[in-house]
Amino acid sequence: MPLVQQITPQVLQWITAQARAGHTPEAVLEAMRARGWHDATATSAVEKAKQGGLTGELPPVPVPDPDPSDSQVILRTADREVSVLMSLRRPRVAVFGNLLSEAECEQLMELARPRLQRSLTVDNWSGGSQLSDARSSEGAFFQRGEHITLQCLEARIASLVKWPVNHGEGLQILRYGPAAEYQPHHDYFDPSIPGSPRTLANGGQRVATLIIYLKAPQRGGATIFPEIGLRVAPVRGNAVFFSYNRPHPSTRTLHGGAPVIAGEKWIATKWLREGVFV
Repeated sequence: MPLVQQITPQVLQWITAQARAGHTPEAVLEAMRARGWHDATATSAVEKAKQGGLTGELPPVPVPDPDPSDSQVILRTADREVSVLMSLRRPRVAVFGNLLSEAECEQLMELARPRLQRSLTVDNWSGGSQLSDARSSEGAFFQRGEHITLQCLEARIASLVKWPVNHGEGLQILRYGPAAEYQPHHDYFDPSIPGSPRTLANGGQRVATLIIYLKAPQRGGATIFPEIGLRVAPVRGNAVFFSYNRPHPSTRTLHGGAPVIAGEKWIATKWLREGVFV
C-alpha cells in the first residue's frame, strides 16, 4: 500500500528540498515509486513542484509568539501569571519563570514514572522512531488531554504562546540521570529526508518548542544553544521557548541538553505544529 497518495504541501516541500539537494526530477520520481507512489501521482507531484519553483529556501510560516512586542515582563495565561526572564528576537527565544508550581512539577513526574523508557529519536528515513547514542535519557509520552493536569497545562501553554491547543503534540516527559545528555539538534523535520512526508502528514511541520524544567540537577543539565552562546539553567518551574519559521538552519535554533554532572534532571517538552495534530 502506498505511504502517501495525496499531493500535500508537505510532499511538495519534500520534492523541492530534494531538488535543492541536487537530485534530478527522474531520481525523485524513482525514489517516490520505490516508496509505493503510483507513477501518475508521483509525476503530477513533481510537475506541480516545478510550477511552484524548485529552488530557494522555503518561505517562512506563522509561528507561536508569546509577546510580539517584547514589552511585557508578566504574561497572563489562562490560569497563571508567568514572568519573562529573558527574550531574544533573532533567534526567537524566551525564558519564562513560574510556568509550573512545585506541586505540578511533582505530579507530572509521578505520572511519567510508570511509563519511562529509553528515549527515541525520529528515524528520518522511515518517519518512525529509533534509538540514538545522541540521546541518553528516559522518556514517557502522553496523549493530549489525557489527564486533568495535562489539560490545564496545555490550556496554559496555548494562551501563553497564542497557539491553538489542537496544534500541539502530546507532552513528552524526560528524565536525565548522571552523564545523560541530548546532543545539539534541530526540532523541525528536515523536508529533504525521505521519511518526512509520513511525519508531516499529521499536523505539518513543527514550528516551536517549549521545554519545561520539572526538577533541576545539582550540576549540569543546561539547555544550550551553541550557535548563539546561550545556556539556560534548568530551574524548576521555569521554561525555555523557541520558534522556527522554516525548517532550515538559518533559524539558528540548534540546541541540546548538556550532560547532567550530579543528580538528575526532569523536563517536559511540548512541540507545536503548524496545523492540527491528532
